[in-house]
Amino acid sequence: MDLGLFTVSGTMPIIDVMQKIGHNGKRIAFVCKDKVLEGCVTDGDIRRHLIAGGSLTAQVSEIANYHPVYLDESRRHTAGAVMEKYYVTAIPIVNSAHELTDICFWREEYRGQERDVPQLGVPLVIMAGGKGTRLKPYTDILPKPLIPIGEKTITEYIVENFAEYGCKDITMIVNYKKDFIKAYFNDSEIGKEIKFVEEQEYMGTGGGLKLLKDSVKGTFFMSNCDILVEADYAKILEYHWNTGNIITVVCARKKFQVPYGTVQLGEAGQIVGLQEKPELAYRVNTGLYLIEPRFLDRIPDGEFVHITDIIEKCIGDGERVGAFLIDDDDWMDMGQLDELESMRKKMGFQ
Repeated sequence: MDLGLFTVSGTMPIIDVMQKIGHNGKRIAFVCKDKVLEGCVTDGDIRRHLIAGGSLTAQVSEIANYHPVYLDESRRHTAGAVMEKYYVTAIPIVNSAHELTDICFWREEYRGQERDVPQLGVPLVIMAGGKGTRLKPYTDILPKPLIPIGEKTITEYIVENFAEYGCKDITMIVNYKKDFIKAYFNDSEIGKEIKFVEEQEYMGTGGGLKLLKDSVKGTFFMSNCDILVEADYAKILEYHWNTGNIITVVCARKKFQVPYGTVQLGEAGQIVGLQEKPELAYRVNTGLYLIEPRFLDRIPDGEFVHITDIIEKCIGDGERVGAFLIDDDDWMDMGQLDELESMRKKMGFQ
């Protein structure tokens, strides 16, 4: 780990700390002096400072927490329990001289470990039939479900996340390089839990689901094979059942900053307002859904159709379609090359 991505000096301007936090992708930085840990600052600390009218040029020492939770190197193995106890997502590790030597992050500590979470027993369907054209040239060789993120494929992370919640009835809909995908998982321990359904033609995310019409009996999760949602699946399921939705779309709050100053025009073409680099906020479809079996009845037989087309039809027909909102930090997407690299960085593999 490059600790330089996570360390700042107390005299550094807040605007520079913002850039460093944005670059490391972990929403936190640690204040150090000659490698000695002094404090920490999060993106939340910065937001509160700015909302209160604080200056971007102020020194970060004005808002940093100088009593951070930390662990000695000898107690590093307790990091996961300490993070759970204090509701923090990162723990700095220090040596006997109180110098920062490592950082433990929540996802790295708990990925693949058993926790006391509800066992839902709800099936999971993974849509893995696409060609992954936006990930070329990788997908000229590997199908998208087998793109590696660190030492595992993206699909293995998806399966592990859901298995933690007792979702071990897994169906993968495959098409492009399907024999490659099946061979890979048939040779792995995790593959013993996966059933494969083969598309004969490319049917889209909606048309592919139609193949499950006779086998799905109850509520099920559906995930695209290029996303990771690390939210509380039990809460998503509870919301879905309590609202009686035919389908629930898991959405992330996503902010985009326009990199230019914008101009507002009046009816006569005159400028009536200026806004410098405005920030826009949207609710974005993450590619994770909770679906009722009757949703499949609305998908036409033998047609290429996307799931979003069927969702719009449901809305038009007055069916209940819901959205469960998660934080943007709980969603990772690798659908394009730059997003793939961002995911690897966010998960600590760069």
